[in-house]
Amino acid sequence: MDTANIGVVCSGARGATPWTGATADPITAEVVRHALHSGAEQMQVALCRTAYSHVVYETYDLACGLYDRQGRMLAQSRGLPIFLGTLGFVIQSSVAAIGGEQALEPGDVLLNTYSFDTGSHCQDATLVQPAFVGGRLVGYAAVKAHHLDLGAKEPYCTDTTDSFQEGTIFPGVKICRRGELVDDIYRTFVANSRMPAYAAGDLHAEMTAAQTGVGVLVRLVERYGHEQFEAAIERIFDHSEAIMRRFLERIPDGHYVGDSACDGDGVVDERIPFECIVEVVGSDIAVDLTNAPPARRGPINCPLPCTVSAVRLAIVSVLGSALTGLMVNEGHLRPIKVLTRPGTLFHPLPPAPVYVYGWSATELVDAIQKALAQPLAGELPAGCGGSMPSLVLWGLSPQYGFWASGQVWCSGQGAMSDSDGGASAAHISGSGCRNFPAETLELRGPFIEQRRALIQDSGGVGRHTGSLGVEYVFELLEDTFATPIFERTSTPSWAVQGGGSGKTGNLTIRLPDGTSRAYVKATALLLPKGSIIHGASGGGGGYGAPSERDPAQVHADLREGYISEAAARRHYPHAFPRGTQ
Repeated sequence: MDTANIGVVCSGARGATPWTGATADPITAEVVRHALHSGAEQMQVALCRTAYSHVVYETYDLACGLYDRQGRMLAQSRGLPIFLGTLGFVIQSSVAAIGGEQALEPGDVLLNTYSFDTGSHCQDATLVQPAFVGGRLVGYAAVKAHHLDLGAKEPYCTDTTDSFQEGTIFPGVKICRRGELVDDIYRTFVANSRMPAYAAGDLHAEMTAAQTGVGVLVRLVERYGHEQFEAAIERIFDHSEAIMRRFLERIPDGHYVGDSACDGDGVVDERIPFECIVEVVGSDIAVDLTNAPPARRGPINCPLPCTVSAVRLAIVSVLGSALTGLMVNEGHLRPIKVLTRPGTLFHPLPPAPVYVYGWSATELVDAIQKALAQPLAGELPAGCGGSMPSLVLWGLSPQYGFWASGQVWCSGQGAMSDSDGGASAAHISGSGCRNFPAETLELRGPFIEQRRALIQDSGGVGRHTGSLGVEYVFELLEDTFATPIFERTSTPSWAVQGGGSGKTGNLTIRLPDGTSRAYVKATALLLPKGSIIHGASGGGGGYGAPSERDPAQVHADLREGYISEAAARRHYPHAFPRGTQ
């Protein structure tokens, strides 16, 4: 293989120089660790209590984190898991953009919406604020939150062909200088939104969250002093790395291949299959994506920071059953390496379009976990029933003015070796998000949610069954624009040890004239009043042969309506002795 054009990213970096100063006792290190984690959660609380957009305070489409001076993750809040550690990339790129840390002063706040820095589309505006104690830089607070609109060609897009169509780019600029708002940058930010009050309100909420995080860092350093604080951080990182390596050593050395596919790139309607190779050697783990497909014309491309984030999430989440209450920091990420090839789906180069990057990233998480399910048989569930089936609606209404609303839908979860799939929920990449209540949705736009229900027979069959997909039905009360973003309509959830795959998801729109059409990805569909949107997410995969399922569980599923009698008799004939009705 030609290695000249391969990008190697060590997912968790060590410090620039080994720490040779003071040492921290384990109690102090543990107190500091919990204080940092609490600080990241305080940032999220501050953000959600002051944000204007329901996508922030209701759904938690956000990330809040604390980082040390070298840009290493100290703690991150329970926002979107797919953002795991992406903030470190944007800290480094934003600080470099202004001339390095020597150009930072207390009270400065940096704004970055450049996708190849943040790992997200422009709408995920990121703020970085440095923390100083006694004139010395001690770390950073970083906040990423999804804005309803920041000047893309549409409020939500699946058909962009370069990154310049995807929103206003702020490439790591000072939005605050020495504690004062930079008026020209601020007014430009607000002016490039179709919803300026929301843009301004959410930006100020992010500033509040960043200031909250800076306060946590400052108080910790003032309490313990620079040397003791830094020593505690090194001990935390080393201990976390040791825990991670002990777990990874349980995985037999080898190459494990996982695969998945995207349904299309939003511009070209064709399936995009890909593979990843997971290599385990001792306590080191690498994910090789160098054979990923070339970058696509449409915006399914995943920027490198998010690719690294997806790899981290896929691997760290495997620890869930092994490490209860895991609070991830840079130490856990040190054994993880990511190999990519520039110019591909998972390492696109500017100005490649990336607006719906999150859907390819989610498929990557699934592919990695599918690979790890081979050596960790019995410890990982079968596949989830979907990525992040989503629908964004907007319009100009006499009652609401310009409005926008979005929803990420639940999917069926894969079965485990000892239990059925859990409650239908978001894919793990979006599991920090909350599903909108119908009442919240209907307050913010002219539509009615007519139905939200589990889909009978949609879970994969087996000794243990995948949980069910979810049906959503909306009626539009006014002419409305819609952008559906669906994946896994052609790739069902994968099963384990003889189980069955779950049903795939789909989206259909019925117009008032009675005509219907299915969609996977589309942008700014103008739908007339009275249109009905019917969406269905996929069911989770099954685990084990259906013939091994307890007949009592089959009949319990019948009583609950999870499975029809016809399907039950077809898949579980042993539960219906001959002669029974």
